[in-house]
Amino acid sequence: MDKQEFLEKAKEVYKPASYARIVKAFEYAEERHKDQYRLSGEPYIAHPVEVAAILMDLGMDKNSIIAALLHDVVEDTGAKEGEIKEHFGSTVASLVHGVTKLSMLNFKSKEEAQAENYRRMFLAMSNDIRVIIIKLADRLHNMRTLSFKDPASQLRIAQETLDIYAPIAARLGIAGIKGELEDLSLKYLHPQDFKYITSKVAATRDERVQFVNRIIARIDAKLKELGIKAEINGRPKHYYSIWRKMQKGKSFEEIYDLHAIRIIVDTVKDCYEVLGTIHTMWKPLPYRFKDYISVPKANLYQSLHTTVLSSVGVPFEIQIRTHEMHRVAEYGIAAHWKYKQGEKFSTDSNDRKLAWIRNVMELQSEVDDSSEFLDMLKLDLYQDQVYVFTPAGDVVNLPSGSTGIDFAYSVHSEVGNKCVGIKINSKMAHLNTKLENGDVVEVITSSASRGPSRDWLNFVVTPGAKSKIRAFFKKEMKEENERRGKDMLEKEVKRRGYNLSELLSCDDWKSYILKKYNTTRQEEIFAMIGYGGLTTNQVAVKMIDCFKNQMSKENVLDIKPVQAQGAEGGGSGVLIKGYDGFLIRFSHCCNPLPGDKIVGYVSRGRGVSIHRADCPNVAGYEPERLIEASWPAGIGEKFTASVNIEGDDRTGLFSDVATALNNMKIYMTGISAKADKEVGTAVVTVTMEVDNLETLDHVINKLRSVKGVYKVYRKSK
Repeated sequence: MDKQEFLEKAKEVYKPASYARIVKAFEYAEERHKDQYRLSGEPYIAHPVEVAAILMDLGMDKNSIIAALLHDVVEDTGAKEGEIKEHFGSTVASLVHGVTKLSMLNFKSKEEAQAENYRRMFLAMSNDIRVIIIKLADRLHNMRTLSFKDPASQLRIAQETLDIYAPIAARLGIAGIKGELEDLSLKYLHPQDFKYITSKVAATRDERVQFVNRIIARIDAKLKELGIKAEINGRPKHYYSIWRKMQKGKSFEEIYDLHAIRIIVDTVKDCYEVLGTIHTMWKPLPYRFKDYISVPKANLYQSLHTTVLSSVGVPFEIQIRTHEMHRVAEYGIAAHWKYKQGEKFSTDSNDRKLAWIRNVMELQSEVDDSSEFLDMLKLDLYQDQVYVFTPAGDVVNLPSGSTGIDFAYSVHSEVGNKCVGIKINSKMAHLNTKLENGDVVEVITSSASRGPSRDWLNFVVTPGAKSKIRAFFKKEMKEENERRGKDMLEKEVKRRGYNLSELLSCDDWKSYILKKYNTTRQEEIFAMIGYGGLTTNQVAVKMIDCFKNQMSKENVLDIKPVQAQGAEGGGSGVLIKGYDGFLIRFSHCCNPLPGDKIVGYVSRGRGVSIHRADCPNVAGYEPERLIEASWPAGIGEKFTASVNIEGDDRTGLFSDVATALNNMKIYMTGISAKADKEVGTAVVTVTMEVDNLETLDHVINKLRSVKGVYKVYRKSK
């Protein structure tokens, strides 16, 4: 398609304002690529124009067309993404960024670069599905012009197309692109087979056309007699589909569904009425009927499929669908486009059109290694589907060969982790029983379950189940290492005459140790000790040094001399029974507040540390060094307290908590959040200044009313 043809076609499809932006993008791309040529010898601009033309045929929006025209300018011409954003807006810049390859980065191998490209592509498409649709159009035109590449490149690109891009097009329901990608891949991967099949198809073409036309005429006459409006046409079978059947041992002559008829009607009711009519006209073949209307495929494909036997003994397939079903079958996710009036494409969790993409994104978030992600992606793409039902009647589609455990993890990771039994069609079944179409599957769970078995990895087939089982054991071992490491460190510092909780309250050691070992959590340090990555001596020595330094600063700056108060007295307003003149400091492990029952602990040379009476650390102290302490009436100071807010992992939770505290005029000295993506929860930790326990209780009650919050509690340490 030359420049004039492309612009004339765009002018017919898009509104004047959109067309003007497309012309601007065309001229920009043309200027950027002006000195570049393809291997075919034609100007490079021909490639982005053809990609944009493919997208126009799919009915894509103006931003997709503009991004297609510009998709190679950043990678191949040195244009900057900021320049794209300035001239064509952030949406187009984001699309171009998503499509651009990672050619500027250094990888250990071509395989690693390829795997990371796929990972980036799926990350981008999770934000905007147009990225993958542009990528598919780009790959389709490259396959159409693959003959200009050297033989080695032809094989590599064709195999990659067959492994990744064609299955993605299938998953997204874009049948036209999927079929052409497969046929073109076959041409280069198996040239002799391709030549044989195309010659056989060509040799029998006239005979098949006559046969199909006779069938169409009979159906048309019958449906007119019944008053059913319908479009009827023949459907040629793709070469790759024929080749796959021949690989299973069939000869070309034995592939009966070379003869295929498609009937498109107005309503679902008409679909079933036409099906009944067809079965009265020809004898249906057993086990060759499929109802994808009541149970759609994973990519939302819907049709009735039946194979019948003609009067001369030739079997042929008939597909029956509505106009809307046909639109979805041909264009897939592009048929549901919602950008046309400026409405953003829905990524709501109930939108089944994006279910597979969400599954892929969940998979990539659980796999750290790009190559592992690619392997699991291929496994997910290649599986045929089996359709099963929940006890409530909901349809769940899983890869063929899936077991009850795969089903359990498809519901939720916790359902899988707590699974202790499976019922199939109301009967108990082994956990590794393979599911079949139509099975009703019920998962039996127990809160007492200790989690999945490692043996499950030997029979589950879905990437999601595999990654969630591995994540469980990774987390379990991590927690075990954390516990072991903390116990080892606690014994070491106790041997040296210190208490671990007090040492952990020192900020200096955190900033040094955590930074040194590139982590933000002290639990990671415990885990390193637990599995032998660090010694207790390495950590304990530094902790004690930091604690001593901090204590010397506190004694000079923070602890005030005590005014004489007779028989009972202490610093900072706390009353120490029977003693006077103590240096007082409040323990960071439990942050006591006026209103809490408190107790004093006499430290060696560091005065008295005040703890809550129920502080877990107090139980481990030497009893003879504990002394009674109490609050005086009307103490007017501010004290530090920390609370944890547990809730749903949702956008805005962090800011809603901060807003609630601000509305209560509570001064925050620190706030942080941590999300657990696997279970969909989040914990917001807030450190604040309050004057007493009553104020803190009031704050906690208010925070419980924040949307999505189900638990608020004071941190004990």
